[in-house]
Amino acid sequence: MAEETTQTPEAPVPVEEVVVPEAEKPVAEDEKAVPEAEKPAEVPVEEEEKKIAQQPSFKEETNVVSELPESQRKALEDLKKLILEALEKHEFSSPPSAPPKEEEKKAEEENKKEEEQAPAATPEAEKPAEEATPPASTEAEPPTTEEEPPKTEDEAPKTKEEAAKIEEPTKTEEEEEAPKTEEPSRTEETKEEEEKVEEERTVEAIKETIVEVAAAAPPSEAEAVAEEAALKAEEPAPVVTPEEVSIWGIPLLADERSDVILLKFLRARDFKVKDAYTMIKNTVRWRKEFGVDSLVDDDLGSDYEKVVFTHGHDKEGRPVVYNVFGEFQNKELYQNTFSDAEKRKKFLKWLIQFLEKTIRTLDFSPKGINTLVLVNDFKNSPGFGKRDLYKVIDKFLELLQDNYPEFVAKQLCINVSWWYLAYNWIYLTVFTPRTKSKFVFASPSKTPEVLFKYIGPEHVPVQFGGHSKDGDEHEFSPADPITEVTLKPGSKHPIEFALSEGTELVWELRVIGWEVSYGAEFLPAKEGGYTLNISKPKKVVATDEPLIYDTFKVTEAGKVVLTIDNQSTRKKKLFYRSKIKA
Repeated sequence: MAEETTQTPEAPVPVEEVVVPEAEKPVAEDEKAVPEAEKPAEVPVEEEEKKIAQQPSFKEETNVVSELPESQRKALEDLKKLILEALEKHEFSSPPSAPPKEEEKKAEEENKKEEEQAPAATPEAEKPAEEATPPASTEAEPPTTEEEPPKTEDEAPKTKEEAAKIEEPTKTEEEEEAPKTEEPSRTEETKEEEEKVEEERTVEAIKETIVEVAAAAPPSEAEAVAEEAALKAEEPAPVVTPEEVSIWGIPLLADERSDVILLKFLRARDFKVKDAYTMIKNTVRWRKEFGVDSLVDDDLGSDYEKVVFTHGHDKEGRPVVYNVFGEFQNKELYQNTFSDAEKRKKFLKWLIQFLEKTIRTLDFSPKGINTLVLVNDFKNSPGFGKRDLYKVIDKFLELLQDNYPEFVAKQLCINVSWWYLAYNWIYLTVFTPRTKSKFVFASPSKTPEVLFKYIGPEHVPVQFGGHSKDGDEHEFSPADPITEVTLKPGSKHPIEFALSEGTELVWELRVIGWEVSYGAEFLPAKEGGYTLNISKPKKVVATDEPLIYDTFKVTEAGKVVLTIDNQSTRKKKLFYRSKIKA
């Protein structure tokens, strides 16, 4: 197998790096506590990179809230408060035109209040006129006390009768209720005085009406604001129903699974609450605009199933996604994918759909699996001249970075040429130590070894040096364990299987880089039996069958012996497994 040859000069594989866990990072409080003069001098860049290179590999932080540092727990609570406030205000779903609509509504309410106040002035103006009558009558009535001039016996009866006749047509209801007083006999003078009193009453009523109307005039702006605030305070508070927003099928504020998602955004922004909140809002907005939730159920075909696919799990139980760019050497596939903008957009949608489906298989519980591993195979990958391909890949990586934070635990770049290895190692210096620690590069000869460090051989596809095949006709599954053996230089290693009569042995094996001799034989348990060659010893090179699979049916008790002879000057890694069938 070309990628496993040992004749290719081994390019140095960059040592994996890791950022110090968040709990060990210097926090802002410590920085404030140390005076500027006492702070240590900055470490040179070269020494810092050397220090990073010596750090252990990246390890995921805990998602159990109770196990987080105090500063991170506080950041999580602050973020949840911001999200709750936004959900109550429906900020995640409100269009940009929402503020003008609110102003229009407020203006309509103010107009309505002015209309209610305007007609209210009429009854107020009428009311003082009625109330003003009794006091005016009291002041204008002629004195009826003891100071009145003495009346004669002849004038009194005449005055009473004439006064009664004159007053009948002009009496008001209030005057009828009032006690009747005796008027002087001068009828004409009394009538003139009463008319004068009526005029004074009318003038007084008009004055009071003008005062009331002036009082009912629109209040000042400050008084209007105070009145509106008082009315709002008296009104019962409306029941606010927060909107429901979900990402990857999980509400933003629901349970501990929501905390796991929020922690991803916080870690992507170094636990800066406002930055994480902005990132969440942008992600929700992008998902709506792109139609991600409906995209999951769309039928986009199966043309790219050999380009991007999920196969097996790593040693931590995380799903492994393979990106095989070499498939685009197929000219027909390349043309059908990148020949025009519509096809390129379809491929981008297919990548997002694939990622969404993979993420929705994760367990978002605090102690569950909520990340994945990416394996990028650069064997026979198209060069940078294929601009349309790399434009789509760059756009996908941009969307991945902005909207899918902290979902990739490791990125294994395999079958990388030496020049690409050097270029990317320089390019990665612009990333943070945390991001760089997730990248691992491997040359073709080191690809199986690097993959097996993170993924068990039983989960690695055959084309990458593993033992796993889709629709495995060899009767082996990932549940069947694989034994690893180190072959010393210039040594032979036998593998024996004791068998009883009527059984069948099934086995498969491979040596990384091969360049060894392999043979198999059957030795009967009965004395005098003949040794039977199952497979004559032969040298296996890297370009031969990457995986040897064989079976042998036993007609009598005995043992099968497999012999691997390593005559090279290097150590070799042997992987094998077997199964005995009745």
